[in-house]
Amino acid sequence: MAETNQKKKIRLAIAGIGNCCSSLVQGIEYYKNVGKNDEAVPGLMHNVVGDYAIGDIKIAAAFDVDKRKVGKDVAQAIFALPNCTKVFCKNVAETGVKVQMGPVLDGIADHMKNYDEDKTFSVANLDPVDVAQELKKAEVDVLVSYMPVGSQKAAEYYAQAALDAGCGFVNCMPVFIVSDPVLGDKFKEKNIPCIGDDIKSQIGATIVHRTLSHLFAKRGVAVDRSYQLNFGGNTDFLNMLSRDRLKSKKISKTESVESQLGKRLSYDNLHIGPSDWVPFLKDNKVCYIRMEGRKFGDVPVDIELRLSVEDSPNSAGVVIDALRMVKLAKDRGIGGPLLSPSAFFMKHPPVQFTDEQAYEMVEEFVAGKRER
Repeated sequence: MAETNQKKKIRLAIAGIGNCCSSLVQGIEYYKNVGKNDEAVPGLMHNVVGDYAIGDIKIAAAFDVDKRKVGKDVAQAIFALPNCTKVFCKNVAETGVKVQMGPVLDGIADHMKNYDEDKTFSVANLDPVDVAQELKKAEVDVLVSYMPVGSQKAAEYYAQAALDAGCGFVNCMPVFIVSDPVLGDKFKEKNIPCIGDDIKSQIGATIVHRTLSHLFAKRGVAVDRSYQLNFGGNTDFLNMLSRDRLKSKKISKTESVESQLGKRLSYDNLHIGPSDWVPFLKDNKVCYIRMEGRKFGDVPVDIELRLSVEDSPNSAGVVIDALRMVKLAKDRGIGGPLLSPSAFFMKHPPVQFTDEQAYEMVEEFVAGKRER
């Protein structure tokens, strides 16, 4: 019986112990007693995925570069500065896993050193571990990458570590790994499942903008112009003050919305991207969306919307499903980019679908009616 229970566990590694990781780890504790026979639980899209409940997820390894986190148990590190997300589960049980030093590479933008330490990163004076070796040693099933926006080299490093260690991979950031044909093929060649790229929140700016765009298109309304402006007070928004780190982020968010329009717009008429860093907002993100279109008789119609969300729990609710689907694919011997979960969970998947189509595909994937 002990062996059976052990096989049911998902051994999870996390790269980047920031706000998103904090919400994910809090959520694992918060929902640990939810079972497959329970009714729908607020905040969850799936109580179980296959046979995996949230209580089956076990933290097996963790990596960061901040001196306030490295060396601490994950349960402590998730509450260390500069993390500032909402604490909805303050009594997280000790995991027995200490945060290890990862490579810095391009994970920290140069301008971050100009801000107070409680708002930015403070690099530990330690040599990085060999992440691939640590993943193997910890017998990790799935690695979730939470690298900062613009960290191309760091994102590729952790993707390669997952490949070398033979563990599944979930890329939550807007560097194109899973959607890149060359990198995606590497996972396929090694028969390692992966989901990416750039996590799409439960109810966030992108999913709301996509839904409105799809609604306009389906109702025969021509969209002429639209913008999406976002600002917040966490380290992600501080990091994005460096505009040269935003290229892939803007592409990811823009293409996600464009894919739902009846006709693609020029970049003069479609503007999507972060606007500013407002420290007192902390992990709260405020989004403004405007859409201008023409309905019957070319009569104008426009929508303006304000969305305010706690950013990191918004993504954790999606990641908790994505990582379980990677493990489900591993159990089934399926490798390479998982098209259905990527389309539903990510802004920049290998193939875009409408969210209704992607939802149905995900349900078929979980039920074993669709391979990927």
